[in-house]
Amino acid sequence: MTAHHQTFHVAVVGGGLVGKCAALALAQHGLRIALIAQPAAPRPADMLFDARIYALSASSQALLERLRVWQALDHDRLSPVYDMRVYGDAQAELHFSAFQAAVPQLAWIVESSLVEHSLDAALRFQPHVTWFDTRAQGLDVKTDAAMLALANGVVIEADLIVGADGAHSWVRAQMGAEVTRRDYRQTGVVANFKASKPHRETAYQWFTEDREIVALLPLPGGHVSLVWSARADHARELVALAPAQLAAAVERATHGRLGELECVGAAHGFPLSLQRVDRLVAPRVALVGDAAHLIHPLAGQGMNLGLRDVASLADVLSKKEAFRDLGDPVLLRRYERSRREDIGALALATDGLQRLFSFPGFFARTARNAGMSLVGAQPLVKRWLVSAALG
Repeated sequence: MTAHHQTFHVAVVGGGLVGKCAALALAQHGLRIALIAQPAAPRPADMLFDARIYALSASSQALLERLRVWQALDHDRLSPVYDMRVYGDAQAELHFSAFQAAVPQLAWIVESSLVEHSLDAALRFQPHVTWFDTRAQGLDVKTDAAMLALANGVVIEADLIVGADGAHSWVRAQMGAEVTRRDYRQTGVVANFKASKPHRETAYQWFTEDREIVALLPLPGGHVSLVWSARADHARELVALAPAQLAAAVERATHGRLGELECVGAAHGFPLSLQRVDRLVAPRVALVGDAAHLIHPLAGQGMNLGLRDVASLADVLSKKEAFRDLGDPVLLRRYERSRREDIGALALATDGLQRLFSFPGFFARTARNAGMSLVGAQPLVKRWLVSAALG
């Protein structure tokens, strides 16, 4: 065998948080892993907080703990969420409390780059992972193995290919999966601020009268992270504003709840859509993360959904019968079945909420706010919602 032909158990294509977690999780089961991904970009010295922030659930924290990545994070840079307050567009309010739900916290707010750098360090110390900082450009699936051709001339032979290469997945295109996409015609505007009033480890979300959604998530040191799901034209205006003007716009949208805001770092926008895939597996191929599904960020669950894909795939592969190889269709179908309900339920819930709050008119507004008040008065329903969000 030449240096240009290498054999592995699994090849993971894609290097975001989900792909790197997949490589690490499978390597911890003693499998030889090829990771086709780029290392995280260096963190700028003057950057106070990352623009990309995630609300990680209990299930995501548990996975990162098993990977021994959570313990390595700088915990001074993490913020727990003990309370969540959601405001309708006509006085209705929902309050979720970790104390009432009898859980340590509802979520952890973490910076993407913080987790990714910790993952990179763990992967470099993992002897079962070989890192290829290049891209995949050819996939040939045979009955006994999959052949992955890389741009640097190396050909990887593997029992299984894991596509973790994002919403525009190359691996998904190679397996011929059908994608249905619904463009929300909204852009998620993200930016970070210093607040003059304490956030008290509370996440806030407002459904506004012009049918947009504004969320402020707690960060350490009295800072907050904005996620504003705005109409595409409005989002372009928001991103173009000077920092002081953007801060004033957010103060107005959030009714000054956290006092004066000071912008720290640039604002960024990303298009929002719902994306469903007709299948998560094909012969010797499995999809995880955004390659497998995209949902609206209003519940902050997209990353948690992807990390649950990883946990489930690792669990299925670790329990395989001795006579099966890792690309066995029976194993892959087990993985797909284990994920269908979770993905379907979250896609339905987030899409349904987005549609509910996008209906114009007095009657629609009255009905949805009455519904919110009804949920708020039902402790069992609220507990169920919290447990669903915790994964």
